[in-house]
Amino acid sequence: KGRRSIKEILFMFLIFGLLLIPSLPVYFIQVTFGTLRELYLPNDLSFTHRILLYIAFIVPFVIFKLLHKKDKEVIDFALIFISLGVMIGFIDYFDYKIFLEPWNLPFHLCNTALFIIPLCLVFKMKRLFYFTYFINVLGALLAMIMPNYGEDLMFAASTMRFWYNHWVAFFMPILIVALDVFKRPKLREFIYSMAAFLVYFILVLFLNVYFTAYLESIGQGGAPDFFFLNSDFIADKLGKWAEDIFRMEASITVGGFNLVFHPLYQVLFFFVYVLLGLGEWFIYSEFYRIMDDHTRLNERLQEIKVHEYAYLSRLSPEQKENMMNRTTETKLVLTGFSKKYGNNTFYSVKDANLDVRGGEIFGFLGPNGAGKSTIIKSIVGIQPITEGSIDVCGYDVQVTPTEAKYNIGYVPDHYALYEKLTGREYINYIADIFEVSTIERNERLEKYVKIFQLEHAIDNKIGSYSHGMKQKITIMAALVHNPRVWILDEPLTGLDPNSIYQVKECMKIHASEGNIVFFSSHLIDIVEKLCQRIAIIKKGQIQCVKTLDEIEASGKTLEQFYLEIIGNNEENTGGN
Repeated sequence: KGRRSIKEILFMFLIFGLLLIPSLPVYFIQVTFGTLRELYLPNDLSFTHRILLYIAFIVPFVIFKLLHKKDKEVIDFALIFISLGVMIGFIDYFDYKIFLEPWNLPFHLCNTALFIIPLCLVFKMKRLFYFTYFINVLGALLAMIMPNYGEDLMFAASTMRFWYNHWVAFFMPILIVALDVFKRPKLREFIYSMAAFLVYFILVLFLNVYFTAYLESIGQGGAPDFFFLNSDFIADKLGKWAEDIFRMEASITVGGFNLVFHPLYQVLFFFVYVLLGLGEWFIYSEFYRIMDDHTRLNERLQEIKVHEYAYLSRLSPEQKENMMNRTTETKLVLTGFSKKYGNNTFYSVKDANLDVRGGEIFGFLGPNGAGKSTIIKSIVGIQPITEGSIDVCGYDVQVTPTEAKYNIGYVPDHYALYEKLTGREYINYIADIFEVSTIERNERLEKYVKIFQLEHAIDNKIGSYSHGMKQKITIMAALVHNPRVWILDEPLTGLDPNSIYQVKECMKIHASEGNIVFFSSHLIDIVEKLCQRIAIIKKGQIQCVKTLDEIEASGKTLEQFYLEIIGNNEENTGGN
C-alpha cells in the first residue's frame, strides 16, 4: 500500500512492544531486576502496593487511546493476542498432575476470567462475557486491594503472576465494552450474570467443603479455598463482627464425609457481592457516559475546526481582517437557519431568516412550542445548528463560537445561579470569564446596583434572594461585559411592576448606545411600547417581520395583528 510514514513505523514498534508484554513469562522481571528487598513489599496499601493499583487503572486508558480509532480487525487481534498470551502464561504454571489433584484446579473466580475472556473474544460468546464483565472485574479489583500472596517481594515470580492475572481480569472486560467489541449491558444481562454467579457460587462452595473433608480423610493438609468461601480471609479484613459471623457453623454428613459450612457468612457474602456488582454497574455506566461526552466534545471541536478552515478559505484577505476586527458592524443575522433534534424527521425550526441591526429593540413573538427558545439557544451556542448559519457581529456561531459569544449577553428563561456566592462575587466571576477589566466591571456593577436598587443585597448570598432579585442578578451578569447583542428569553416573567420598569429602562439605554436588544415575551403590550420591529414565529416558521409603524398603519393593534397571524383559536402546547 505504499511507503509507511515515520509516525506509522514508530506506532507499529510501540504496539509490537506492548503486545510482547502479555507473552513474557512471569519470572522475567525477577530474572532481570531481582526481587527487590523487603522494603518494597506490595501489601497493605503501601507505596509499592498503590503503584501497582495505579497501573491497573492507567493501562486500560493507554490501550484504549491506542486502539479506539483503529479498524475492528486490529482491535479484535490486539485483544485476543493479549488475552491468549496471558492465558497461556497462566497455564504454564501448572503441570499435568493437577488433573489428579482437582482441589488445585483454577476454580478461583479471577482464574476463571483468564479462560473466559479469550473464549468470549474468539467465539463471540456474549452471555458468558457479561458474566466476567459483572463478576470477575469486581473480584479482581477486590483481590488487588486485598492481595493474598503472603510475604512475597516486589518482583518475585508469584507476585508478578498475581498482578499480571488480576490486571487482565480487571481491565479487559471493561476495555472490551469501551472498544465496542460487545455492547454495553442492560438490566437483563445483569440479571443473567447474577444467576450464573449463583450457580458458580454454589458449585465452589460445595467443592470447597468436599475437597476439605476429603483431604482431611487422607491425612493431607492444604484445604482449598476457592473464592475465599472456606476461610476467614475476607472476614479478617472486615473486623471482629465478621469473624464472629464466620464462626457460626453448620455441618452435614454426605458419603462418610463431614461437610462444614458457614451459612450466615456465606449467604451474606453472596448478597453483598451482588450489591457491589450493582454498584459497579452504575460506576461503569457513569464512566461510559463521561467517555461519550468527551468523545462528542472532541468531535464537536474537530467539526468547528473543519468549519472554520472551510469558512476562512472562502474569505478574501480583506474579509479575514474584518473578522479579527472588534469594530465590526453590530448585527444579528440568521440565514436559512433550521434545527431538528436527534433522530427526529421533522424540524423544530425550518428556514428561519432574520436581520437585526444595532440600535434596535427587537421583539420575538410566538406561542409556546413555536420555536422561539430553539432559535435563541442556537444563537447563544447552547445547541448546534442543523442547517444554515447564524452571524453575530461578523462572527459565525459555528465557525468562531468564542468570538460570537464574547459579543452576546444572555438572560435565559430559566436561570441557574451559584447560590452560595454573593451577588457581587457572581458578577465578578462572569466578568472574569469575559475578561472585563477591574475598572470597567466596578463601574458597571455600581451602575446596575443603583438601577436595580440592590445596594442592600449585593453582598448577600444569592440563595437568600427573592425570584425578582435573582432575575436582576442574571440581567446584571449578562450586561457586565457590555455585549453588543443582548438576548433575553421571557425576561419579565414573575417580576413585580417596579422591576419590569427597571428592566425596560435598561433595554432602552442599551439599545440607545448602538447595541441590539433581542427578546421574546408573551407580554404583547410591553413589546408594543418597547420595540421598533417584531418577528412572529409559528410552528417553527417565521411568519413575518414587521415594524410597529407598519402594523399601526394597517389600523390594528399589535395584539390583533399577532392573533390574526397565529390564529386566535389555535391550541398551543409544549415548550419553547
